[in-house]
Amino acid sequence: MNQLHNNQQTTPAANGIIYQHRNERVFIPDGYLAIGRITAPHSLQGEVRVELHTDFPERFAEGINVYVGNGLTEMVVEAARPHKQMMLVKLSGITNRTVAETLRGQWIFVHEADAVALEEDTFWVHDIIGMTVQTEAGEKLGVVSDIIFTGANDVYVVQGTDDEGNPREVLLPAIADVVQHVDPEEQLMTVHLLPGLLP
Repeated sequence: MNQLHNNQQTTPAANGIIYQHRNERVFIPDGYLAIGRITAPHSLQGEVRVELHTDFPERFAEGINVYVGNGLTEMVVEAARPHKQMMLVKLSGITNRTVAETLRGQWIFVHEADAVALEEDTFWVHDIIGMTVQTEAGEKLGVVSDIIFTGANDVYVVQGTDDEGNPREVLLPAIADVVQHVDPEEQLMTVHLLPGLLP
């Protein structure tokens, strides 16, 4: 059970999702995906260094439309090349280092409709957040409120109530032995509870 993600924690929000990236809260509007963060200017010609937040560096191919910052300013990728663990990107309208400096810390988005097609059993973070979780027997466990990215496998944080109506948080590893079926259209996840998963 794979998943594409950008940051460390997620929280539902009106008209989008808030990502917790290090000490920064980043609002990702509905219909958009975050693919990178501008960390600094790079050259006198207006290139910027971009920290990748996508598994698909080809999103920065020449001619691609991207949207920058909270205002979702539309720009075109004029050129891009790998640089260490980052990309050096030249965006339309950014003609010198002074202008590039104003983009420091801004996030780069693409339209979800322009997203790379996902492989089978792979889902976007925003497809999982808010999803109802039930057992194979049909018992409702709650709703996915957060995702923890451990490096080994993701962990779904499910908020619900126990048999007595008390609040309960269940941590479900996003592995094939646990996650049996995911239906994004129905917003429903069916899981197999391994011993020890319920608190």
